[in-house]
Amino acid sequence: MSAAEREIVLLSLQVAALAVGVSLVPGVLLGWVLARWQHPLRALLQGVVMLPLVLPPVVTGYLLLFGLGRSRPLGQAWHALTGDHIAYTTAACVIAAAVVGFPLMVEAIRISMLGVDRRLEEVSRSLGRGPVDTFVRVTLPLALPGVVAGAVLSFARALGEFGATIVLAGNVAGETRTIPVAVYTLLNVRDGEEAAWRLVGVSVVLALGALLGSFWLSARQRGA
Repeated sequence: MSAAEREIVLLSLQVAALAVGVSLVPGVLLGWVLARWQHPLRALLQGVVMLPLVLPPVVTGYLLLFGLGRSRPLGQAWHALTGDHIAYTTAACVIAAAVVGFPLMVEAIRISMLGVDRRLEEVSRSLGRGPVDTFVRVTLPLALPGVVAGAVLSFARALGEFGATIVLAGNVAGETRTIPVAVYTLLNVRDGEEAAWRLVGVSVVLALGALLGSFWLSARQRGA
């Protein structure tokens, strides 16, 4: 692989890792809410969370661009904090990857939370533990394999994100050109097919490794 290709792979890994990092705490909290909250509005909340999974990624990217644009409150707040705009930056890549991978993370965590024996939580509460302490000491450790599996799935999805990224982050070499964007670019230039195949191979290996890790963690949790 050339230095430029290694840079693309490293940028993709960095973006995917950061996307998981910013999604993990909200994902755990939402997964717990969707597993425990018994209310008619729960279905609506779950639908909103899962929406990026069924929307065309380009539509998701356009909605993000609309919501985070320079004239929008969130875009203006970001500019006030950083002195820069979100669109066409590495931060835009992270946001796009985090949004499209979020439903997979939340669903895996929700299923994991459903598998936690509620009686253990009740015993913890009867011993004087508060709800937060019970969640941290009992629920979260028991659901941890599912949390990790959700994070791995989200990481794999972030690695393959293209549609929302190309709309929100564009195609800037060294800053927003992740593996999918680079493959698309190489397929549209002369003599780019060989490099595209190398990146495709790396992408397949990384995604397959992440999926196998997720399957192993899920099987381990079911066995436990």
